Amino acid sequence: MTKRCAWVKLANPLYVAYHDQEWGQALHEDQKLFELLCMETYQAGLSWETVLNKRQAFREAFHSYQLHRVAEMTDAELEVLLKNPAIIRNRAKLFATRSNAQAFLQVQATYGSFARYLWSFVDGKTIVHDVPDYHHVPSKTELSERLAKDLKKLGFKFTGPVAVLSFIQSAGLVDDHENDCEWKRRPD
Repeated sequence: MTKRCAWVKLANPLYVAYHDQEWGQALHEDQKLFELLCMETYQAGLSWETVLNKRQAFREAFHSYQLHRVAEMTDAELEVLLKNPAIIRNRAKLFATRSNAQAFLQVQATYGSFARYLWSFVDGKTIVHDVPDYHHVPSKTELSERLAKDLKKLGFKFTGPVAVLSFIQSAGLVDDHENDCEWKRRPD
């Protein structure tokens, strides 16, 4: 039997696929990082399962997260999305998607890529934590607080330390898989 992290909702195939194919994998592609960052911002106050279930609709609403297209969306286009029942219709979060695309582009211009900027916080290497079970993982860390503070300074929205920890776990900067999970990184 496959051993996964205990937080995985096995009844939802999207959840299982997310854990097995994405969560904790070292991600270095800017467009995928942008989508993941957006998903984490949508989660604030909601369950991850809700966000995953609406992921495809969000992709359609935000032009497959093509940075320039999202950054150039008009207020009118964003207002129309508030009527779309297939996505989370939170005005502040939807408008933050555009703001975050603009900030993301600024980071790319400054650092060459968002991935280069992001991975510099962990010296380009995944930090593997000892996680006997997911109840031992804090909701925020010194790293997520430092990165959240920097993102805020750069103009990002809905990127507090809790959302940022989820983001860096998802993007593989930290490995918080449970120790007995088959996806846990093992020492070389």
